[in-house]
Amino acid sequence: MKPAYQRPVLKTILRRLKEPRKFIQIIIGPRQVGKTTLIRQALEVFGEDAHYAAADAPAPRDPTWLEAQWDIARLRARSGGSCALVLDEIQKVVGWSELVKRLWDEDTASGINLKTVLLGSSPLLMQKGLSESLAGRFEVVRVGHWSFSEMKEAFGWNLEQYLYFGSYPGAAGLIAEEERWRRYVLDSLIETTLSKDILFQVRVDKPALLRRLFHLGCDYSGQILSFHKMLGQLHDAGNTVTLAHYLDLLSGAGMLTGLQKYSGSRVKQRGSSPKFLVLNTALMTSMADYSFSAARENPHFWGRLVESAVGAHLVNGLVGTGTNVFYWRQGNHEVDFVVKTKAGVTAIEVKTSRAVNSLPGMSEFAREFHPQRKLLVGASGMPLKDFFSAPCENWVSG
Repeated sequence: MKPAYQRPVLKTILRRLKEPRKFIQIIIGPRQVGKTTLIRQALEVFGEDAHYAAADAPAPRDPTWLEAQWDIARLRARSGGSCALVLDEIQKVVGWSELVKRLWDEDTASGINLKTVLLGSSPLLMQKGLSESLAGRFEVVRVGHWSFSEMKEAFGWNLEQYLYFGSYPGAAGLIAEEERWRRYVLDSLIETTLSKDILFQVRVDKPALLRRLFHLGCDYSGQILSFHKMLGQLHDAGNTVTLAHYLDLLSGAGMLTGLQKYSGSRVKQRGSSPKFLVLNTALMTSMADYSFSAARENPHFWGRLVESAVGAHLVNGLVGTGTNVFYWRQGNHEVDFVVKTKAGVTAIEVKTSRAVNSLPGMSEFAREFHPQRKLLVGASGMPLKDFFSAPCENWVSG
């Protein structure tokens, strides 16, 4: 695998490490996307004194552990003039945000030049701690799922491999043995994220319901399903508020999200039926009944896979930019993705059939909302390879 420091996010981390001590750096992203590798390589290039420690233990870390790591870095900062302190999986330390606030403020008052970097794989938990305790003291660096260009450069993958096997770098070396690859994704990625990053960290009254919701979302990725229909599918006496909350947890862990319907009205958007979307297609295919070769021969499944990959590329590529991704449907008319920026709206249709004679959904949407840009991806429109090879900003109105 080529060094992860080729990823643009590394430049951001390095630039901030080399600045005078200003803010706590918060590096967040889903499990297994390379956060630890990035920071280790950043520290190698940084070349100055640094102390790294990981809180990824079977049980939650005691606050005393965090204080001990902080004191090690303080001593090194006092003797050498400065030091970088990197704490990985920080959300697993009990009361981490309040403690970090106190220690950071003590260093500020004492003039200790300790540059602090915190890594976490549970964005929802991280955001809670940041908003409650560390307001005004941090900057966020988001690490997302790998893009097609990154997987191609690192592993030599073609587009079909990326679409089916997804973009977890740790699983890339296993695709020649599909069953082994599948077990790795199911056990080391899906189960670990559900059990360690969600169920172990957040109160979930119905863990079985959350798991079934995740499986249902993967089965229906790229499709719209109302919460009431979900309850029927899930055979559980839960309610729509619970399902919406569990979907938020899955989205925060970088697994599965529910796109809202675009209507121009925020109230209507929040009340709409969600469109399921896996944020890495490996989550969808690892639980499907289709092998790589069988999936390519099934037009319906492959079409849903392509649409899911396009949606994931948009959501992952635009996170943190203030841009929102929706879908639109009115009667029998539908637009796969609607991207809203401050500058305007882009409507995106995804087609995998060779010939497309008309786009009635796009036409109806354009009559009602007048988007600044209309984009057809696949078929006779923008080639899929070109779409996935470029940053999402290239395709949206701006």
